[in-house]
Amino acid sequence: MNRRLWVGALALFLGAGQVWAQSGPLLFAVNEGVTYRVNPGATVERFREISEDLGKLLKRPVKVQAVTDYKELAAGLADQRYDLAWVHPAHHAIRAMTKNGYNLVALTKGFTEYRASFMVRGDSPLKALAELKGMKVGAPDEDSITSVIMRATLRDALGPQPLETTYVKLQDAVPFMVEHGLVKVGVSASRAVVKDWQDKGGKVLASSKPVPIKHLLASGKMSAAQRALVTEYFVGLDQSAEGKRRLEALNVQGFIEFDQNALVGIGTWLGI
Repeated sequence: MNRRLWVGALALFLGAGQVWAQSGPLLFAVNEGVTYRVNPGATVERFREISEDLGKLLKRPVKVQAVTDYKELAAGLADQRYDLAWVHPAHHAIRAMTKNGYNLVALTKGFTEYRASFMVRGDSPLKALAELKGMKVGAPDEDSITSVIMRATLRDALGPQPLETTYVKLQDAVPFMVEHGLVKVGVSASRAVVKDWQDKGGKVLASSKPVPIKHLLASGKMSAAQRALVTEYFVGLDQSAEGKRRLEALNVQGFIEFDQNALVGIGTWLGI
């Protein structure tokens, strides 16, 4: 092969490699929280039909990756490793938007007013958060959105001096600490946990401001046109029987558009 033909063949080979790389799968990270019991394999299966829809829509295969560890999630968002991400913890999602070039695609219906509830025993004399000064509080994982909301709420009530806090992995472990006097107040944002606590005679001392969680994000590497297609797809899921079936698999009501700047403002209150 003469030099001209060899160079031409090499250029064709390299060009084909670039096309192949560009047509590789888009990575869709799914995080459903750190203080709930999550099965990564089941998560991928629940998103299977949605990933197939998105693949057709974006003309690229879409691979779903369950990301249960927050450190791994934060690193992936910082590197823009994920093309799309459904992120439960608002503080990590907002940080991805303000620092890592991500854009909001949609919020998840039914999760726009996530509140941390401060639970005390039924015989507790406490009447307000301001009375907690010097007391112990129990809360789920330190990096959970529940605990981030808790600290912002206590800062408003007590000032910058934080309370001594005992953190546990799961939300449903918090009531045990309160019930057995290990802490004076326990914090949870799980409706099931709070309802069970109240049904057993416990009280809710106060609740936090509402914070939207479960943000759907797109990497800054995606074009505005691609992002608009993804937003239209998710927001429109509840408009058809097939779409509603996909939402049932996710156990959510649907998705809505939202102002990204408003989320950044909430992030300021959270101390992000």
